[in-house]
Amino acid sequence: MAAYAALLSLKHIIEQIQLHPRPPISLHQNQVDSLTDNLNFLQDFLEVYSCGGGSSSEAADVLESRIADATHAAEDIIENRIVDQILGGERISSDELYQGLEKLIQDMGFIKKDVMEIKEKNIGIIEDHSLHTNSPTLGGLSSSHLTTKQETVVGFDELLIEVMDKLTGQPSNLRIIPIVGMGGIGKTTLARNTYAKPLIMHHFDIRAWVTISQNYNVQEILIEILLCIRKDESREILSSKNEGELGETVHKSLWGRRYLIVLDDIWSVEVWDKVNLFFPDNGQGSRIVITTRLSNVASIGSRGLEMNFLDDDKSWDLLCKNIFEKEEDCPHELEEIGKKIAKNCKGLPLSIVVIGGLLANSKHTTEHWEYISENLNSIVHLEDNERCLKVLLLSYNHLPVHLKPCFLYMGVFPEDRKIHVSWLIKLWVSEGFLKPISGKSLEVVSREYLEDLCDRNLIRVHQRGSNGKIKFCNIHDLLREVCLREAEREKFLYVPRKHSLNIAQGINTQRRIIIHQSESEIGYLLDVLQVNNTLISVPLARSLMCKFMLLPSHPGSNYRLLRVLKVVDKHSYSGYHASDSIEVVLQLVNSRFLAIGADWQNFRFPSSVYLLWNLQTLIVKDMFYAVAPSVIWKMTQLRHIEFGLLDLPDPPLGGDDDFVLGNLQTLLKIRNFKCGEEVVKRIPNVKKLQICYLEEFEGCSSYSLNNLVRLHKLESFSCFFYSQKKPHRNDLLRNLILPNSIKKLALRGTNLYWDDMKTKIGLLPNLQVLKLQYNSFVGPEWETVEGQFCNLRFLQIYTCSDLEWWTTTDSSHFPRLEHLVLCNMDKLNEMPPCIGEIPTLQSIELKNCSDSTIISTRRILEEQEELGNVGLRVRVILFNQEHLESLASPNFQIEESR
Repeated sequence: MAAYAALLSLKHIIEQIQLHPRPPISLHQNQVDSLTDNLNFLQDFLEVYSCGGGSSSEAADVLESRIADATHAAEDIIENRIVDQILGGERISSDELYQGLEKLIQDMGFIKKDVMEIKEKNIGIIEDHSLHTNSPTLGGLSSSHLTTKQETVVGFDELLIEVMDKLTGQPSNLRIIPIVGMGGIGKTTLARNTYAKPLIMHHFDIRAWVTISQNYNVQEILIEILLCIRKDESREILSSKNEGELGETVHKSLWGRRYLIVLDDIWSVEVWDKVNLFFPDNGQGSRIVITTRLSNVASIGSRGLEMNFLDDDKSWDLLCKNIFEKEEDCPHELEEIGKKIAKNCKGLPLSIVVIGGLLANSKHTTEHWEYISENLNSIVHLEDNERCLKVLLLSYNHLPVHLKPCFLYMGVFPEDRKIHVSWLIKLWVSEGFLKPISGKSLEVVSREYLEDLCDRNLIRVHQRGSNGKIKFCNIHDLLREVCLREAEREKFLYVPRKHSLNIAQGINTQRRIIIHQSESEIGYLLDVLQVNNTLISVPLARSLMCKFMLLPSHPGSNYRLLRVLKVVDKHSYSGYHASDSIEVVLQLVNSRFLAIGADWQNFRFPSSVYLLWNLQTLIVKDMFYAVAPSVIWKMTQLRHIEFGLLDLPDPPLGGDDDFVLGNLQTLLKIRNFKCGEEVVKRIPNVKKLQICYLEEFEGCSSYSLNNLVRLHKLESFSCFFYSQKKPHRNDLLRNLILPNSIKKLALRGTNLYWDDMKTKIGLLPNLQVLKLQYNSFVGPEWETVEGQFCNLRFLQIYTCSDLEWWTTTDSSHFPRLEHLVLCNMDKLNEMPPCIGEIPTLQSIELKNCSDSTIISTRRILEEQEELGNVGLRVRVILFNQEHLESLASPNFQIEESR
């Protein structure tokens, strides 16, 4: 909720001013004490009390609005004064700051008094303890949050069989198979489960999945298809081609192959008319599956499959699976009311799953379930879509208050967007609405909140990374609609609806503005002009996200209070000289999060970056090479620095500027990094570090790499050597010493011997992910030993082309390995037979490896299947697959690399 987010945000600002080594302004201590006392009281109130009846009462809405308005007003006064103090100007003087805060402290006192009366009289608000007794506490999450439920097809078993029959049966000509039904009925889940079946994976030579959505772009659709079917292509290269070139490439790639393409969430016949000519009917038994809510769209194919609502029994089965895993685990006293709840979801799977997430994370008592049932009773007679939205809103209303801002914030992402979790977390932290937990970084808190929202089925896990953490997530478009409606009602964020970038009434009072522009080439310039007209004056905006915009030469009056700026299209700055455009950005002195795209080269950042007193995240995309100023070592709030390539100067010696960047966690990608004592001392908590050496490498001692071992919090480390003069092996052995904290390691061009693995890497106790690239290790033979790689989950060996013999005599050499990837290993004679005996192994991927390695891996798979291990999957990618096609099976997939 907006009020709770505002309280935490103001507390964060006050704390930053109080603790900052060089605060831009000072606040009177008596005012700090009074503000903090009021903020803590109101925060505690919102954490304990909630609106009754499952929907916001008018009295509660008015109260929350008063809290938010007073808190925002205090923010405005303080942050305007900070801008004046740093850039000059007298919009708010010191006296006006003091007087303004006095008035707001008085206003908060009145609100506090009213709240105390409400608590005593219990008017319109009920205590909320019963709703969240089983919720994860702010101090930590239960073990259930370490895993996320897989999507299951409950009640649609017959449809699943029918879809698979249509995909694998006659006729041999191209067939379009529509799956039609309302939003939330389970169309995508059915298609996804079918798409991932081993039988389907084996039956088709090529598979591709692309989500269309309402605001489609033909060029992007074709790019997504090519990224699925041509594994060696990159998005950057494909994006440089026009629609015709992409379509021709798709057609050629599919010709003569049996292919399956899923076009998920089509909203118009028009999009099909624009892409269908690129899908050849070559008599190979190819299939195209489309999912749609619209019957007229479904008519473009053969007789489709219409998904209907679940009956009462299947609804109850699905609800139980989301609460208890099994129906028999439901306590007898909850069964009757539980079936009533399931029935009131009216057979819509999305509603059932979301309500199941609510019940799974709340108290399992008859009283509480009766309360949920009563709230459902009031909305069962609405139209289908509106009823579903009301059910989903009920689940939002009963979220713990600390999760509500995080959930509403999901509305900033475009519909059907795959959301990169690392970006999401950085944004949540920068917005300031996370409640700190003692002993945990805000990034750790963010991940716990995300896992909690996924457990409640409000956010979906799209992909987990090699370390098991969520890497990408997404949100169902109906749940996104809930986010947008509630965020608009609470004035939490402003997102113009599609095809409407005109100035909205009251936009000048909005605090978070997100604009999703058209991605079509024709609409590009028009969108730029519309965006800039829309944003001509948003003086209260704290967050601004759009794909492109032309920054004004003097943004101080337009965006003077901005904290979050995300404009990652490099074309945003095409009309500016680099130094001019960056100076414009650096006037945003309250910035916490800056993510910009720029194609500048060899650019030297000005020292005025130091004015950004509270900058936490600095991300610059598409820039080839930049030089940081020495003042960067004084920017103590920095948490994440990410560049394509960055020169980091030595810290200044002597004087009173011996600052420690204790918050810094991410440092990417540093050119010719010198890890001297002064550097190590100033980045003690860095967790992710990427370094590379482009010119002649002068030896480890010149770069003090022996000090890496002193970075005790380092978890992810990448070290790449691109120079012609390779590092000396003995030099690396002596000086490249890694801390035991390392969990993820990537090396390139280190030219170590395979035998060195035993001393340099194998004994790292926490290593989970190891990526060996381009001659990081050289020599013809690698022999592993027991007692090493105790926690390794993911191993990738990429173009270490000298390796001929890999000897592993026992599965205990990799006791926890889950995923193995070998690329361009054309000399390797065979896969070690014991690899298949690793009990945790889930997948093997071989890309352009020797035939003997592929054949030996097929033999390993057969042996495991004979022993009853049917969980191992093998994926083989080759330039020419014809001579090995006979090896293919449901668990041994062969694809052609193009």
